[in-house]
Amino acid sequence: MTIRYGSVCSGIEAATAAWHHMGWQPAFFSEIEKFPCAVLQHHYPDVPLHGDFTTIKENEYGTIDLLVGGTPCQSFSVAGLRGGLDDDRGNLALEFCRLAQREQPRWIVWENVPGVLSSNGGRDFGSILGALEDLGYGLAYRVLDAQYFGVAQRRRRVFVVGYLGDWRPAAAVLFERHSMSGHPAPRRQARQEVAGAADVSTHACGGIGSYVEDDISSPILQSGADNGHGCEALISRQQRPDVRRLTPVECERLQGFPDNFTAIPWRKKGAEDCPDGPRYKALGNSMAVPVMRWIGERIQLVDDFISVF
Repeated sequence: MTIRYGSVCSGIEAATAAWHHMGWQPAFFSEIEKFPCAVLQHHYPDVPLHGDFTTIKENEYGTIDLLVGGTPCQSFSVAGLRGGLDDDRGNLALEFCRLAQREQPRWIVWENVPGVLSSNGGRDFGSILGALEDLGYGLAYRVLDAQYFGVAQRRRRVFVVGYLGDWRPAAAVLFERHSMSGHPAPRRQARQEVAGAADVSTHACGGIGSYVEDDISSPILQSGADNGHGCEALISRQQRPDVRRLTPVECERLQGFPDNFTAIPWRKKGAEDCPDGPRYKALGNSMAVPVMRWIGERIQLVDDFISVF
C-alpha cells in the first residue's frame, strides 16, 4: 500500500530522500528557514510547502497516512539551557501532537535528541508520549545511532513511532524479534545494520522503549548536533588541531544525501557558487537519511502485513 505523508519541521527532507524509492507520496512539507525552503523548492517544486506547521488546518492537504517531524532540539539538548516544554521551541513537540489530532494519520514518526529523555527529569518526554496516547496512539521509542546504518558519523537520536489504536505495529517497526523476546544481539560491531545490545524494557503509554549506550571507542567522525548549535560541529574524535574542516559534500555523505544535494541556486548565484554556511547548517539540522530509510522500510513491511489481515 502506498503511503501518503505530511512532513513538518522538514529541513531539507531526509524523510523524502529516504522514502522516495518506495513510491511514498509527500502531501506537504512545512519549513520556516529560508535556505532549507529553497532546497525543497529546488528538488520538489510540485509539493506544497507550508510555513508554520501550527497553522495547518484539518485536511488542508487531504488525508495523510503518516505524519513525520523532528521538532527543534535545542530546548532538550544537554548542552543548552534545557527549557524543555516551557521553551517555545520545545512546545512545538506538543504542537506536533495537536497536528496529529487534526490529521489523524494512522502512523506518526517523531525524532529528537537523546536529551529529551532526561529533560525536566523525564517529565517532558512523558508529557509528549502522554499527549499522543490520549489521541489513541500506541507507541514505541528507541535511540538509534546513524553510525550503524552505513554513515561515518556518530549521531544518536530518539525515534518515536506511533500507530493509531495499537502499540504492537509501532513496536514491530522499531524492534527486532530477538530484542522483544529478551535476547539482545551480540555486542555492536562496525557497520551492523541495526544498533544492537539494546536494553529493552516496557514503558508507560502502552509502548516499548530502549536506550542504546554510547560506544566511546569508535574512531570515527562525531556529530556535535546535541550541543544546540546544529552539526556545523562535526569534529574528529581525537580533537586534533590539524584536522581540516569537512566540505559540504562530505557532510552530505555523512548524512546520507547525494553529492551536492544542497548546492542550489541561492540569492542570485548559481548552484556552483552556493555558499557553504547555509549548507552546513541545513545538513547539521537534518536527520540521517539511512536511519529514516530503515524506519520507512519497516513501516511499509508492517503496514503491508496489516492490510492483508
